[in-house]
Amino acid sequence: MPISAILINVRDIQRSVDFYTTHLGAQLVGEVTRDRADLDLVTATVHLARTEDSELSTWIPDDLQKGFRHVGFKVAAVDPMVAELDAAGVEFHLRPIDAAGGVRIAFFFDPDGTLLELVEGDVKYHDVHDVAAVERERSLGAPSRPTFDHLGVTAASLASISERYRSFGFGLVGSLHHTADPRGFEIDYLRGGQTILEVFTFAATTVDRPIQTDAAGFAGLTIAAGDGGHEGTSAALGRAVGSDAYGNARYADPDGLLVSVAP
Repeated sequence: MPISAILINVRDIQRSVDFYTTHLGAQLVGEVTRDRADLDLVTATVHLARTEDSELSTWIPDDLQKGFRHVGFKVAAVDPMVAELDAAGVEFHLRPIDAAGGVRIAFFFDPDGTLLELVEGDVKYHDVHDVAAVERERSLGAPSRPTFDHLGVTAASLASISERYRSFGFGLVGSLHHTADPRGFEIDYLRGGQTILEVFTFAATTVDRPIQTDAAGFAGLTIAAGDGGHEGTSAALGRAVGSDAYGNARYADPDGLLVSVAP
């Protein structure tokens, strides 16, 4: 089962709609209201929910902080999009580079500080764990418009997060080893449908992030209930933290990642 949606809390709905439609080719689904808007990014929907929370986000741009790291989009070419973002004065976290795995990437922020990634090319994994899944991935080719690809998350361990999301249909397809990184950095890819949890783990000590559900920025991913229904979901994800803006039960998993579970 794939990630069906990404929920982002924003201070100004129309401003964020304009940002995602202009810079990421998102297509509006339904009407824009004062409190909500839905955007189609091919493989998943981006839900924008207005927040009036005055609390500053506790998210920091340090991958050693567990939980959400970034939202990744597959694109045909990074550099032309970066030129357009530059012209619009968008803030960058990392300018275009050729990265491990043979992909070209860039990182930038949306108007409310959510970190977004552009990815050009298919990852050439150092270790392939599911040959058929990787072949299906590569058969898709370059997207005709920006397409939701993955959610980056830092986890305490690959074993724990793999076990947690197995019942939701995610399986390990490939790994990258950053042997020169003194933090002992590894990236592993858990695929569900056409979407991925890109899992960062470190030999170095990671830190927790206080749970926030209403602060501006990333506010959770949405997946379908896994094996065992509600009880199985609770057992896998742990702490319930109320409902999201769409009425779905929301959980904070042991790494602090917010997860909404659709019926």
